[in-house]
This record gives sequence, C-alpha cells and structure tokens, in this order.
Amino acid sequence: MFNLKNRYFISARAIGHILVLLGFGLAASTQDFNYDESKVGSHALPELLRNRDGKKIRDSRQWERTRRPEVHSLFATHVYGRMPGRPVAMHFVSVKDDNMALGGRATRKEIDIHFTSDAGGPVLHLVAWLPNAVPKAPVFIGLNFMGNHSVHADTGITVTDTWRSLHPDKEATRALQTERWQVDTLVAHGYGLATAWYQDLEPDRVDGWRTGIRSTLAESLGIRPTEWAALAVWGWGLSRILDWLETEPRADAMRVVATGHSRLGKGALWGAANDTRLAMVVSNESGEGGAAISRRNFGETVTRINTNFPHWFIDAYKVYNGAPERLPVDQHMLLALIAPRPLYVTSAAEDLWADPTGEYLGAWHACSAYSLYGKKGLPSPTPPGVNQPIGATVRYHRRTGKHDVTLYDWQQYIAFADEMFAK
Repeated sequence: MFNLKNRYFISARAIGHILVLLGFGLAASTQDFNYDESKVGSHALPELLRNRDGKKIRDSRQWERTRRPEVHSLFATHVYGRMPGRPVAMHFVSVKDDNMALGGRATRKEIDIHFTSDAGGPVLHLVAWLPNAVPKAPVFIGLNFMGNHSVHADTGITVTDTWRSLHPDKEATRALQTERWQVDTLVAHGYGLATAWYQDLEPDRVDGWRTGIRSTLAESLGIRPTEWAALAVWGWGLSRILDWLETEPRADAMRVVATGHSRLGKGALWGAANDTRLAMVVSNESGEGGAAISRRNFGETVTRINTNFPHWFIDAYKVYNGAPERLPVDQHMLLALIAPRPLYVTSAAEDLWADPTGEYLGAWHACSAYSLYGKKGLPSPTPPGVNQPIGATVRYHRRTGKHDVTLYDWQQYIAFADEMFAK
C-alpha cells in the first residue's frame, strides 16, 4: 500500500540507483555507489589530538583552549557554516496548555517562539509534554519531520498555519510519526519531550533559505544567508527550544537531551557542538555529514549528498565532491566536539545508505577526546552485533530494521539518560 506514511519515508531517504526524492523535486544521479566493505579502500583520518602546529594534545585543558576551537572553526569554515546567537527580540508566547494530557499523566504545552518583536515575523511552533508526577523533569528535545500534530494522536495538538501553507494539497498527517517519538513512554519514565517542525525554521528545499530564517533574520542575527546552511539552521533551532526550557519551572534545563534522526541528526550534532548547554546528544542514523566517516567509500558520499541536498551545507563543502580525502576534518572530529557530554550514536542493520560501520567508527575515533576527561567510550574498533548496545559515556547500537526511530531505540536512550543523569 502506497500511503502517505510510506511516501514520506521514501522521500526522506536517498537510497537506490535511481531515486526520486518526493516533495523536494531533486533526483539522485545515476552514478553507482558501494555497499561492499571490501571496496571501501584505505583512508587516513585527520589527527584529532594534534594541533595545526603539530603539537600533541595531552589533556582536556589543552583540548579546550587550543584544539577544540581549531576543530570547531574547520567545520564552520568548510562544512556547516558559522552559528549565530539568539535574536535580541526573541520572546515566548503561551498558546494553550492541557494539564490533563495523556490521561492526566502529563501537561501538554504549546508555545510560539517569536524571533522578532513583530507579530508577523518568523515563529517556531513548539509542543511539549511534561510529566505531572515529576516536579522538575529532564527533557528530550528534537525537531520533527511532519508537523507537531504527527507526533501524537492527541487531537488537541494544533495543525499550524505554517504547515498548511506548505502543504495546501495534503490532509493533516496527524499521528503518523508516533512510533518515532514515543511520548507516552518518555512521560512514563519521568522525561519530558519538546519538539517543533523543522520547516518552521527553513523549508527543506534548495530555495528554502529565501523564506526561512536565513533571510528573515539575516539582519537581526548579523549573518548573511550564505554564511550558514540548512543543517546549521535546524541545529540552531534546538538551542532556541532550550532557551524556552530555561524559562519553564517544571523543566530541568540542566538535563536536556538533544536528539535528531537522519538529516536532523546531522543538525543536532552541529547544534550541540555549538551549544554546550545541551547535556546529552543522540545521533539516530545521521549517516553522511553526521556520524559516519566521510572518507569511507560506502553508501552515501560527499558528492551524492551535495548533489541531492546542496542547501544542507555551505558552498565550501562542494569543493570536496569526489575528493573527501582533502577535507581538513572528518566526522569523528565533529563527534569529539560533544566531549565530555554523553553521546549516543545509532545505526540500523538495513540502513546501508547511512553506512553503519562508518557511523560506529566515527564514534570510536571520537573516544580519544573523551579519554582526555577520564571518560570511557567504546571498548573496541570492531562494531558490535545487532541489538547489542555497547560503550560507556560514548554508546552505540545497531538494531534490526530500516532507517527509522523505533521503541527499541527510545528504550536505549532512556536507559542511557537514566544512567548518565544519575552520576
């Protein structure tokens, strides 16, 4: 059955020799791509713990004072673009609350995050659930793909005018992504959830910047549209959600977990690299441009992602099409920017496009930065079997199934947060 949910899933994954990305108007090129590990070839990674001047980094103080800023600057210059601060005129407007949500177990809040003093300016529409049984709850945050109303079956969740304006010919996708968000499970374990539709920030298309905040907030943020790209915009949005949580008495803003799936996992990693207030980070099958090593010739490549999604990265990244070995960084260095905060990286066994082995190796090579803080990471350079979570402060699993977020994933994230936040 080709229903709307399946249609979205296909449009979200660039996989197959001839792939049509529904809803984005982009088609993959016909070049072959590799799913054979024996054809990956060798690739030397840039040294994580050595400064530009060749000096070895031996402790966390050196890392924070010299090497971390260098690595951050390289990603900002060559991959994602720089990240601006919060708008001066940003403010929060409570839209509606339901103190008896989820059968009385949670309070559902809808908040509009206004980025300007002008009522007609850009707005990020946020929906949040906070467990009524917890006076001050830790919160998972993340952007969603199909609108806030897709996250849960609760008919009280608003279908926003913004969503309708970009989908004039579609019926509301209510409750189509409940599996990906597991609101009831989170609340039952004492966690809140706050999420917003990613296209409130920038429509996910090549010309999305024209109507997104890269244009509408260019002057107030003091940054030109070309200085950052869509992934940075979406990562920036997580920080604005955290800004609101810092004003919410029932949320523990010191225990906020940034999550992201697929392209939004890429954005979450860059967002957390820029905002150390985010206490823990979950990268769910973020693949190329996320957790996976770019130099590996497996699944999606730098060339393919830049061809299909040129708006995700700044123009400087296109220089490395066909030549990822020339990059001054690789994705293990992005993951290292999360240190010493807890990091969970995940893959799916059937999601070869995202290169599960490359995602694991990205996490493995990032562990050397965690060791500077005395933090334990992954135990071996060899990936674990399916459904076998491993690691300490850096954790990883590869579950059965395809490119998605499942109950199994959330169960691991909740257990990880329980463990890390108890320390």
